[in-house]
Amino acid sequence: MVAIHKPAHDIILKPVVSEKSYAESDRGRYTFVVAPNANKVQIKQAIEEIFNVKVTNVNTLNRAGKRKRTRTGFGQRVNQKRAIVTVAEGQTIDIFGN
Repeated sequence: MVAIHKPAHDIILKPVVSEKSYAESDRGRYTFVVAPNANKVQIKQAIEEIFNVKVTNVNTLNRAGKRKRTRTGFGQRVNQKRAIVTVAEGQTIDIFGN
């Protein structure tokens, strides 16, 4: 494996808290907002380091920011890169405070 060149907390920015991500957590899949330049290997190593779990799969997606109206015209929300991480069976990550 490739070594992490950035600290783990610079790769994993925050968890995504939504109804969909909460429902997926029952199946061992957790969604995180990650650094835009992070790859799957770095994401896997960072999750394993922060939460002490075994990661079996990492899926990534890039979300384009929405165009929003403002008082003075139009603005753009920030683009995000998200990672959907699957942990080994029987392991959990407590990001919802359960």
